[in-house]
Amino acid sequence: MFVSDVFSLENLGHLVVLLFLQAVLGFDNLLYISIESKRAPEESQASVRRNGILIAIALRVVLLLTIMKLISMLEAPFFEVSIPGVIEGAFTFSVIVFLFGGVFLMYTAVKEISHLLSLHDLEVHSDKDSSTKSAGQVIATIVLMNLIFSFDSILSALAITDVFVVLATAIIVSGLMMLLLADMVSEFIKKNRKYEVLGLFILLIVGVVLLGEGGHAAHLSLFGFHIEPLAKSTFYFSIAVLVLVDVLQSGYQRKLDVMRAHNQGPHS
Repeated sequence: MFVSDVFSLENLGHLVVLLFLQAVLGFDNLLYISIESKRAPEESQASVRRNGILIAIALRVVLLLTIMKLISMLEAPFFEVSIPGVIEGAFTFSVIVFLFGGVFLMYTAVKEISHLLSLHDLEVHSDKDSSTKSAGQVIATIVLMNLIFSFDSILSALAITDVFVVLATAIIVSGLMMLLLADMVSEFIKKNRKYEVLGLFILLIVGVVLLGEGGHAAHLSLFGFHIEPLAKSTFYFSIAVLVLVDVLQSGYQRKLDVMRAHNQGPHS
């Protein structure tokens, strides 16, 4: 029964979305790893990337398990708020995690979108601080930053499903993809920035999902309106629309570029 539950169509769908989300949200992490590893001795750079990412994957799974255990153990409300007609609700550990996570993810997405609009070069500081570090120092830095970067992805994953096997599989597979892509990601992002933007807007939606889940679990009502969770079907539909718009926009942009090149050709 357990195996059939884990490999259900719903969980497989969750896994596909999680893998995509983990990959997109991991772009900045991969870029950091590729830059930071260059500070290690040249002969150690490959092993530094490999060991740093492997340790970080294991710690991510531990962090995920810890958060899930705390959510299940601390079910009693920490405090309640009751201002009739304004706000009412009971706040447990899981509610606080979801509400904080939703706000954190939305803030992160808006901040990163603003950063992208400012057109700052992602590698602008990479050449200014190129001091060599030992392999151990670089590995420790990569592991620490990987955990920091993973916080938003773990919160995002918990908004989609609470099946530990599915969540852990997504973390492990995405971590293994980091091993394969760490050296290529910097150049890829330069040429495909649209995927980073797409991931940030998905992050915004996940933040809304977390707020809905937290508000529903708290039986939260604001000004007499009860907070309801966003249906998974609506979540998937929103992602599908975003991806479709991105694909159509890319195709349309290519057509415009071809038309402009054709119209300007005779005058050049």
